[in-house]
Amino acid sequence: MSARPTSPAPLSRAWQQHRRWLCLLAGLWLGGSSGAWAEPAVCKTLVASGNPQYPPYLWRDPADESRLVGANADLMQRLAQELGVTIEMRYVGPWGRVQEEAKAGRIDLIAGAFWTQPRTEYMDYFTPAFHQTRSVIWVNAKSRLVYRQWSDLVGQQGVTVINNSFGEAFDRYARQALKITQVASLEQAIQMLQRGRADYLIYEDSPGQAFLAKLDIQGVRMLTPAVANEALHLTLAHKSPCNTGELRGRIARALHKLAGANPLPELLDKNIQLWRLHSPNVK
Repeated sequence: MSARPTSPAPLSRAWQQHRRWLCLLAGLWLGGSSGAWAEPAVCKTLVASGNPQYPPYLWRDPADESRLVGANADLMQRLAQELGVTIEMRYVGPWGRVQEEAKAGRIDLIAGAFWTQPRTEYMDYFTPAFHQTRSVIWVNAKSRLVYRQWSDLVGQQGVTVINNSFGEAFDRYARQALKITQVASLEQAIQMLQRGRADYLIYEDSPGQAFLAKLDIQGVRMLTPAVANEALHLTLAHKSPCNTGELRGRIARALHKLAGANPLPELLDKNIQLWRLHSPNVK
């Protein structure tokens, strides 16, 4: 199969159709002279993406901004070794665009997504989840907001990054009872908090701390308890031409094997250090 384009732009419809024809022709060839339909040949290259503002899990490679690096990217390379395929960690845009690309089948995998009912309509989730995360409330250091439970946020103006999820239960409560503005990037959300245009920010703890350190921001603090504790999953797009029963089974078996080794704590420690090296503002 020919290599995918290296541009960070969304993968073209022409390329997607080309892959589908290759898989179809492979299936016809495997069917032999009897004309029977066979499952498409196994894809040898999978394109994965994820939230590019998610250090130490994922961020854009400063040396090649068409690529994503981080703990999740490293985990994908270990998965690729188990599967005997190539997994390309591609930057395709902000988190909202990543999900749109998965819906359209222009990327195969998302390396890190929370489970929500709407997302199951366009991608398959693999178990076990490869990590557990904490989503928390961030406020201006001068804020008097006291947070102990979700209802403490009623009447306050929140902000988060577009298309973020904090688990099915909190997402449902937020739609019904809270005022939360969605913006394109975490940096923009932090600026809104600093300027008093939002009373609180909802985001995960480790990525939030990493970005505050990079931007050298001292006047923002994290509140406890966590809003939600959610599992981080690998997903496979329904419309990916590589999505076959055979591949799903292989990925599931490989993830179970990797889960036994529990490599993510080591990968997170390594990538926290890499993020600091890539971030000159970090003290």
